[in-house]
Amino acid sequence: MMLLLTGCRKDLCYNHGEHALKVRVDVDADYEQVWERPYDYDWSGNWLPDRFGREYHELCPEKPDGVRVGIYHEDGSYREDNLEAKGGILPLNTGNHSLLFYNNDTEYIVFDALESSATAIVTTRTRTRATYNEAHDGEQTVNPPDMLYREYVDSFDAVESIEPHELPVMLCPLVYTYLVRYKFDAGLNYVGIARGALSGMAGTAYLKDGRTGDDEVTLLYDCTVEKFGIEAVVTSFGVPGYKDESYVQIGTQRNHRLNLEVRLKNGKMMDFSFDVSGQMLGQPRGGVITVGGITISDEDGAGGDSGFDVTVEGWGEYHDEVLPLN
Repeated sequence: MMLLLTGCRKDLCYNHGEHALKVRVDVDADYEQVWERPYDYDWSGNWLPDRFGREYHELCPEKPDGVRVGIYHEDGSYREDNLEAKGGILPLNTGNHSLLFYNNDTEYIVFDALESSATAIVTTRTRTRATYNEAHDGEQTVNPPDMLYREYVDSFDAVESIEPHELPVMLCPLVYTYLVRYKFDAGLNYVGIARGALSGMAGTAYLKDGRTGDDEVTLLYDCTVEKFGIEAVVTSFGVPGYKDESYVQIGTQRNHRLNLEVRLKNGKMMDFSFDVSGQMLGQPRGGVITVGGITISDEDGAGGDSGFDVTVEGWGEYHDEVLPLN
């Protein structure tokens, strides 16, 4: 009898922590892996793989490597914790909290003012290009942001319990994708390398509700030379002044310029500019931008066999630095 009683007491002692009352929050994180929001254009329902050279889902973002949680306490204090991409146990004290979720594996995203959920914003890093800076309209030139997901839980009551409290969280994209296509009528065979720019895009976005700020920036990006012309896959926060619930009603056309800079195989540089404001109006968060009619004459392209290596010198380096915040 004494041995049996002792054995029972041992089991109770060993399992005491497992069955004790405490705050247990098991976060189950999932992701809305979409690259565009349909408005005037519904690419998801009208996609033609033969036309675009890829399947629609190939542009969808991957899941991140991990999640960061901003925890806002009732007393106004703030702290952060990190979880695996799929979630996990989130340590919390008893009481009411607001929780801000976003992926923590970004390279170009700059986070600021995270101490308050109302002011928490993201920007991207500055990127300079001497040949473009001479001609652009005074906007800050930046690197396209890498993939960012977000979700905000306004109120969560953390209470002690024996069983873990499951908290499902669906993180939605804050960065969307534009497939940019420059179509050539003639002279594509003379192009060595190419790069582009898209102006009038949002420079900031708010983590709490996903809206974009009113500041306008120009995205600088690299391109690839394809059979039909030149192409780029460009990520962005979308258009400035965007709010999910009001865009359709109050959407106004902004000025958006699409730039293409090419270096020909003979070393000559050429520059093209297009007004894509109308296309952007119906595609505030991701979509397809197409321009055409580009021609490079035989006179401009002559001398391509001179031995000039277009990929070596003269194209210039990119310089990344943190985007200044006001």
